[in-house]
Amino acid sequence: MVGREGGTTGDVDDVFAQRSMENFGAFILGRNMFGPLRGPWQDGSWKGWWGDNPPYHAPTFVLTHHEREPLVMEGGTTFYFVTGGFEEALVLAKKAAGGKDVKIGGGVATVRQYLRAGLIDSLHIASVPVLLGQGELLFDGLDLHALGFSITERKSSEYATHLVLEKG
Repeated sequence: MVGREGGTTGDVDDVFAQRSMENFGAFILGRNMFGPLRGPWQDGSWKGWWGDNPPYHAPTFVLTHHEREPLVMEGGTTFYFVTGGFEEALVLAKKAAGGKDVKIGGGVATVRQYLRAGLIDSLHIASVPVLLGQGELLFDGLDLHALGFSITERKSSEYATHLVLEKG
């Protein structure tokens, strides 16, 4: 509940939330993480799920097939819309991050592209016991062990189980 009332501090979930905000310089998102719109951008009125101050506070690169001008938001977030594919987004994000980490913010199809290409070094999975319907399968057809990943950290709380997988 960063910036809002409620939530907890000092527990397992808070520790992971705080760590997730350390040492990053840029984000990459799939188009579905940015918004529910499909096809060409209509009029530019959609500015994401978060309101005027998205949680990223860093350059954020959105994978899309349709060009759109960068969108400057409050708090230091600028959304850049990348039409050249996930590799181009990573090159741009690394440059913008200035030596800090690039975080892949999802969704599932975006994470899978980077996993298949061997471009993720560390993966944090927070599993929350909520039934969401069918959804997409994150690891379908992927062999994380063969990709060089192993579980390096595992912590549970009342609300979630956190797994950290890293390439060895």
